[in-house]
Amino acid sequence: MSLQEGLDVDALPGGARAAVEAVVMVADEPVPPLVLAAALALPLERVEQLLTDLAAEYDEDGRGFELRRSGAGWRVYSRQVFAPVVERFVSDGATARLSRAALETLAIIAYRQPVARATVSSIRGVSADATIRTLVQRGLVAEASGEGPGGAILYVTTDELCERLGLTSLDELPPLAPYLPETDVIDEIEGRDRVRPGAAP
Repeated sequence: MSLQEGLDVDALPGGARAAVEAVVMVADEPVPPLVLAAALALPLERVEQLLTDLAAEYDEDGRGFELRRSGAGWRVYSRQVFAPVVERFVSDGATARLSRAALETLAIIAYRQPVARATVSSIRGVSADATIRTLVQRGLVAEASGEGPGGAILYVTTDELCERLGLTSLDELPPLAPYLPETDVIDEIEGRDRVRPGAAP
């Protein structure tokens, strides 16, 4: 957990204080001050003071989270007063992980949109109906304004997906070409779907 050689945390934007904050914000378990001091190459006494100062600042500002000592370490927690809100968010399934099928379907829609269910199903080799319904319910996919061949419903991704991925737009997605079949193969699949407008989506 040693800091990159030659890197001075005091020279970073926000200095050592921000460096401590950055680490505790992403820690999935309480971080002992000694471990934090070693990672940031800072004196233990200074790290402990920075942690205390940050905790006091969050309390004074009335943030929705707090920094507190738990056992031998420090960690960021949501404030107890907001427990009902957090519970509702979690129980609604907003933080549930997407299944592999959902991720595959989402990737196809993101890179080929607007796209019909039949095309997604053809590329994946299995029906995508249920998976697309799930993605729509999660707010990651929506029906497009136009219609596809034979009046098929087309699907596109939503702004919510970009927000979840931390992207400004889908143009920032990495190139997918190395992982997809050749373009003519996909075009053949879509062409086959177009000549079978009556086929089940």
